[in-house]
Amino acid sequence: MQKAPIKHLRWYIGGLLFLSTVINYIDRQTLSVLAPYIKTEYQWNNETFALLIIAFRAGYALQAVSGRFLDRVGTRAGLSMTVAFYSVASMLTSLAAGFKSFAFIRFLLGAGESANWPGATKAVAEWFPKRESGWAVALFDSGSSIGGAVAASLAVWLYFTFGDWRPAFIVAGALGFVWLLLFRWLYRRPEEHPRLSTEEREDILTNRADNRAGSGEWGVGNREERASVPPLPTPHSLLPTRLSYRTLLALPQTWGIVIAKMLTDPVWFFVTDWLAIYLVSRGFKVEESLLAFWVPFLAADIGNFAGGGFSSWLIKRGWTVGAARKLVIAVCGLGMTLLIPTVFTNSYFWLVACFAISTLAYAALSTMVLNLPADIYPTGSVASVSGMSGTAAAIGTITATYLIGWVSDRYSFVPILIAASLIPLLAVVAALTLVRNNDATEQGIVNRI
Repeated sequence: MQKAPIKHLRWYIGGLLFLSTVINYIDRQTLSVLAPYIKTEYQWNNETFALLIIAFRAGYALQAVSGRFLDRVGTRAGLSMTVAFYSVASMLTSLAAGFKSFAFIRFLLGAGESANWPGATKAVAEWFPKRESGWAVALFDSGSSIGGAVAASLAVWLYFTFGDWRPAFIVAGALGFVWLLLFRWLYRRPEEHPRLSTEEREDILTNRADNRAGSGEWGVGNREERASVPPLPTPHSLLPTRLSYRTLLALPQTWGIVIAKMLTDPVWFFVTDWLAIYLVSRGFKVEESLLAFWVPFLAADIGNFAGGGFSSWLIKRGWTVGAARKLVIAVCGLGMTLLIPTVFTNSYFWLVACFAISTLAYAALSTMVLNLPADIYPTGSVASVSGMSGTAAAIGTITATYLIGWVSDRYSFVPILIAASLIPLLAVVAALTLVRNNDATEQGIVNRI
């Protein structure tokens, strides 16, 4: 007997992607939150801890590989395998006995987690009409903020409950397997999902960025948008849905996304990886400073929805996709400069407030950059481009992490905070100048924005 359709099924899928990101961040943030205690146990300085972060980022830099893998095997199979892999890696952290074993396991964790953002971006491209993709990306990306905030309380509570840091990693890894059961039960592509209504299926397949509707073709936007686009010189049936790396790398749009991601993500990862250590350096105890974790992370959560929601609002009112995304990117790049005032204040309140504004701005900007692959490329290449930008971000973060460890041990966090405020402005310039309609748009290789 066929079961009744689930109303608004695409938002249940969005909820799954959100939960995946929450768990992803709990897994990775557990080490960062407990870093002051683990550093004391093993007598590590900041430079040594930076090498642990770099081990994770080296694995995380495989996003280009994991993105291509997801484009080949599909979202359901790809995310199932990678979530299971990094959940096991998280639990194995409890067996680490020194720097080498810690570094190896963190590399494995990073390699597994590298698939989350390409996979979620690909799922959004498959499941959401273009008018809603900004909201959908905001939903799953907000999981990083919630996960970071939850990890702070959960890890500290488990540490003081058991008197040891190891149980926190076991609990974090176990959460991934709970999610995996839900994901395997609910997730299918919209073309084949038995619980998707006919009306919702038609809306998704007609109005998503890659509206092939199962025919092997893809076009530009929805019906109204397509009516204003000049005729394509190449028949849709001859256009590939999975573009080669050579083609992707020849497009300025790809480089705009890659550079924007590479220059902004290190700022966010400074907050996620170093906040506990930074607070200790300013004289605050971790267990007495949980507000400093919750407020910036929750502000980032607001930023995700503010960026995604505002750009979607503009698009509904006639703005082009590109103009709406770029406006948010420009404003939020300026907002990220609010880390500079933290250098000049000793007030706990203003310190937290400045971090909160900066993370809000980052999250809104990040939502736009994450959305661009789904806006621009056919679904068969979305995860590939997302993965390439993730790899670039990981390389940028590895470089920044090493410099953070070296500079903070020898000087202070002051030059780090100033650089973290100014470098994102270069990302804004790259996004505004390189992400544009060009000859490839007119030829139908990529979508018009």
